[in-house]
Amino acid sequence: MRALTVTPGTPDSAALREVPEPPDDDGPVLVETLSIGICGTDREIVSGAYGQAPEGADHLVIGHESLGRVREAPEGSGLAEGDLVVGIVRRPDPVPCANCAAGEWDMCRNGRYTERGIQGRHGYASERYRIHPEYAVRIDPELDRVGVLMEPTTVVAKAWEHIERIGQRAAWSPRRVLVTGAGPIGLLAALLGVQRGLDVRVLDRVESGPKPDLVRALGASYHTDLSEVDDDADIVVECTGAAPLIADVMAHNAHNAVVCLTGVSAQGRDLPVDVGGLNRSIVLQNDVVFGSVNANRRHYEQAADALAKADRGWLERLISRTVPLDDFADALAGRDGDVKVVLGFSR
Repeated sequence: MRALTVTPGTPDSAALREVPEPPDDDGPVLVETLSIGICGTDREIVSGAYGQAPEGADHLVIGHESLGRVREAPEGSGLAEGDLVVGIVRRPDPVPCANCAAGEWDMCRNGRYTERGIQGRHGYASERYRIHPEYAVRIDPELDRVGVLMEPTTVVAKAWEHIERIGQRAAWSPRRVLVTGAGPIGLLAALLGVQRGLDVRVLDRVESGPKPDLVRALGASYHTDLSEVDDDADIVVECTGAAPLIADVMAHNAHNAVVCLTGVSAQGRDLPVDVGGLNRSIVLQNDVVFGSVNANRRHYEQAADALAKADRGWLERLISRTVPLDDFADALAGRDGDVKVVLGFSR
């Protein structure tokens, strides 16, 4: 079968190659891949920035945003032939740490987890893969055109769950949300905010293209300058990883605000920051700033519910292009105006 692979650490090594059928050790459920979402993580792996092949392998099958159809499933697995499924990305560490033992592998304490398509385990960008049923999440058949958005939705489902947990430290009735970044993560964060009945504002530097219309179609407001946004956000969801912006948005919140950082910043850039002033503001306003990444099965189920409730047409507009597998280089390169690019696996 064909798979999209890289040689980890080697820039621009992405290639289609013939690989063996998935081994039985990967799980009793056989899944035919329908589509794979491409994100910044994939592009960084292709650039050689990171990525780790499975032990004993010289290549890594990439792809962690998946949508597939079950072809074989044993009795008692909770799955059946024809089911649409999304594969969970992370696997718990072998020790396991306390969190991994409790199924909270997204909060692994020792860093010995593996991730399909990223670290130490082949991903889903092959024509078929095997999986253990506890790591395959069934989704509504009506999401067959947009189910590939599930994995990025899990990221913000976890973020919102933790925001709400932290908010319960006090009498907290949030009304206004500021989301920075109108990429897939930012747009999905805004979707979940709107679904909660909140006043959502989205900040992005892009002035044209699909992003402003997608935000407004949610009933949220779109802004290109932070000065346009009042300093009264009860919740900030930062989705850009842009270091200068992170410090700025912390000044645009209400007292007792919760700031969730989901974007990963590049290293090696020094910025002048008034740490004393930032500390004073956080302490005197009882603010909380925290980071969030990855997801466990509970967040996949929350994401499936959120997508099932969302307008299908809006979700379809998030997918800018579906590119045939043979043209993978086009998908990895990206284009101006892209929101989410998807690899299609049908021949």
